[in-house]
Amino acid sequence: MVELTTLGSKRALFVMAAEPEYGPHLRARFVPLITGIGPVEAALHVGIALARLEAAGTLPDLIVCLGSAGSRRCPLGSVHQISSVSWRDIDASALGIEPGVVPYLDEPKDLPLATPLDLPVATLSSGGDVVSGDHWDRVSADMVDMETYAVARAARTFGVTLVGLRGVSDGPGELAGAHDWHKLLGYLDGELAKAVDMLADAFA
Repeated sequence: MVELTTLGSKRALFVMAAEPEYGPHLRARFVPLITGIGPVEAALHVGIALARLEAAGTLPDLIVCLGSAGSRRCPLGSVHQISSVSWRDIDASALGIEPGVVPYLDEPKDLPLATPLDLPVATLSSGGDVVSGDHWDRVSADMVDMETYAVARAARTFGVTLVGLRGVSDGPGELAGAHDWHKLLGYLDGELAKAVDMLADAFA
């Protein structure tokens, strides 16, 4: 069952990847669609949800995709709204196509997202890998995650505006395990909740 949340004058679908990111502050504000981790799970579950909502005549005005992200540029614990998202996994360069561009798809390499808040903006790269260590050398975006590009493609297919909100949980050093990712999730829960409140005010 997909639940929509009222944000001022807008009906919003909140999308998150995993339960550990969904702490008590966010739980007090909305019930998200939890997709599972990675672009395949995100594309599958958001696409199905939007198709069902469209069939029922209840497509949301807005999708809010939020959670944690890695970054070597943005400070740990900071929250950013995403100005554009790219897909770092797609590479058809053997066909003479620029890496990051999907062949035969009339979409730009960097998909633009709405940025309605007075928050810092950042570019985001989505992919199926957890970026750590020297893997950062091939990332040009400010931040990395594993779902937002897939959600953006689904949102664009159904003509729904997407807002991306990401809090930096890791990035400056080598990840030593899941506990390194978990360290800041409690703090980011509160900071992302503040951003959600800003969204409600923006659409009041």
